[in-house]
Amino acid sequence: MRAWLQQTAGGLPRQFWFLWVGTLINRLGSFVVLFLSIYLTVDRHFTQSQAGLVVGLYGAGGALGTMAGGVLADRWGRRPTMLTAQFGASALMLALGFAHTYAQIAVVTFLLGLVAEAARPAISAMLVDVVPDHDRVRAFSLNYWAINLGFALAAVIAGFAATLDYTLLFVVDATTTAVTAIITAMFLAETQPVRSRTAGPAVPHGGLGAALKDRVFLVYLVLTFMSVLVVMQHLSMLPLSMLADGLTASTYGTVIAVNGVLIVAGQLFVPRLIQGRDSSRVLAVATLLIGAGFGLVALAETPIVYGLTVVVWTLGEMLQSPSNATTVAMLSPSALRGRYQGLNSLAWQLGSALAPVLGGAILQHGGDVVLWVGSFALCALAAVGHLLAGPARARRSEQRNAAMLRAADDLAEAGVAAERKSS
Repeated sequence: MRAWLQQTAGGLPRQFWFLWVGTLINRLGSFVVLFLSIYLTVDRHFTQSQAGLVVGLYGAGGALGTMAGGVLADRWGRRPTMLTAQFGASALMLALGFAHTYAQIAVVTFLLGLVAEAARPAISAMLVDVVPDHDRVRAFSLNYWAINLGFALAAVIAGFAATLDYTLLFVVDATTTAVTAIITAMFLAETQPVRSRTAGPAVPHGGLGAALKDRVFLVYLVLTFMSVLVVMQHLSMLPLSMLADGLTASTYGTVIAVNGVLIVAGQLFVPRLIQGRDSSRVLAVATLLIGAGFGLVALAETPIVYGLTVVVWTLGEMLQSPSNATTVAMLSPSALRGRYQGLNSLAWQLGSALAPVLGGAILQHGGDVVLWVGSFALCALAAVGHLLAGPARARRSEQRNAAMLRAADDLAEAGVAAERKSS
């Protein structure tokens, strides 16, 4: 057991663990987005389409926030970007809890998405900064484990807390976000790489424009966006499907907690499972499992069957998350990590924005079968795309490694020349 723990969590930098703790605390209180569609339909009595639009506004705000956060992480720094976003999100969470009219809720939800999601690219970039390349699969898996440990506990607690008072969800979420910001302020140092003319491989110029011209990365983003449209249905349309089958909000909280529990139980074994395997093939299998899990929702009516569907798509999610993170890290130049992480987060936020809107419209006008079978078809198409894109990603990885080796050789030669000159 000690050897397994050492292989799984040993040797990672101190700063990574502060990031890990902050993530865990923040996720323990991440109630609001999870239960927002239920809150809007049950407590505020909005329609399914209205609820889907508000949840979509969070994603729309997040799309802008991740882009701004990615640029700020490279220009301003990781730490100040995180602090601004985390303290701002805490204040806006409270404001959302006390908003009453539909217009107020819509505006504050958009602003909350804008501010809260701006922290994501900076956090991801800081993690890549402090963790060596050979440890990143482990690090991202551990970070994902913390996210889901908090998620599993939050889903169950929030399901029962919602039966008492929905306002309590907003207060707790705001508090945990503020605690995360305090951890950032007290324990995290700035990690933004210092640009040097003599160190490291050459990086492309042009900032965000250079990232947007990277065709290999853009193909990856499109495929990610397609799977996000499906994955994010667990926050918007899955609870509404369960309510339509006569199940309660607390039942949804328990069922969706299966996702977090399974990840907490098994995610630490994933790095050894996928280490050394072709990431594009892993992503293809993962995306297909996600599609199969959501496709099976069309057959679900009882909590047990809903729970089984969650198990299937969670297995795909467990394979997908660390593979996604390491793929983005591999494709992004060090000087543009914030922007690349921002664009990756943008794909998630755009998917998050459109998923509830499209899902709500399809569920209301087409029904369960059309929504969930269509989800499977979309994921199957994305899985094929990952397989086709694999060779181009492999070539990019080889080019990046070759550039780093050349840079290391140049530094060594410069050091030898300096020693000769000084002697």
